[in-house]
Amino acid sequence: MGTEEKLVTHHLYADRPDDVAQTAVYVKSGHLVVIPTDTVYGVGCNAFHREAIIELYRVKQRPWQKAIPILIADVSTLPKVARHVPETALVFIAQHWPGPLTIVLPKRLDLPDVLSPGDTVAVRIPHHEAARAVIRAAGGAMAVTSANLSGQPPATTAGEALAALGGLVTAVLDAGPAPRGQASTIIDCTGQAPVILRPGPAVIH
Repeated sequence: MGTEEKLVTHHLYADRPDDVAQTAVYVKSGHLVVIPTDTVYGVGCNAFHREAIIELYRVKQRPWQKAIPILIADVSTLPKVARHVPETALVFIAQHWPGPLTIVLPKRLDLPDVLSPGDTVAVRIPHHEAARAVIRAAGGAMAVTSANLSGQPPATTAGEALAALGGLVTAVLDAGPAPRGQASTIIDCTGQAPVILRPGPAVIH
């Protein structure tokens, strides 16, 4: 399915349990969906589905060398995506998860190779119940990037996501305006000392 083919994009609502469950079904089936988070709306897919991740790059027009982060619902899922969690990362996890902090960790080698060009993966638990419900029901992990075409502003409402990606994704789950409206802080914990790659709403001490 290429970006030239238009899909019917379903406008679903996060306050309807059946819509949340249906969004997760789409994800498990390899479809692309837009979900709300505590930062901005995200477009994503099953983190373990290689073809879906390839389609995510195509739809978003994202450069292949730019890795796609993973959102997980619970800390217990972390070993499925990271092969090692450094002590410094554990401290940040305790302080900021769930929340607007994305942590770069050593990537499990059995994750789809297209997820990131290197041996690291960026991971976050969003502080958003609907997002976590979808992710949990879909298998625990989703590859998610901001809901926009590359180079455009990230969507902070379902309407903005529909305007950017309508006809390109299977569903948009609407939870009203994103609470923060700002992309997460990113910190790399794979080196000798943690390095902030992108400042954001999570304050690092």
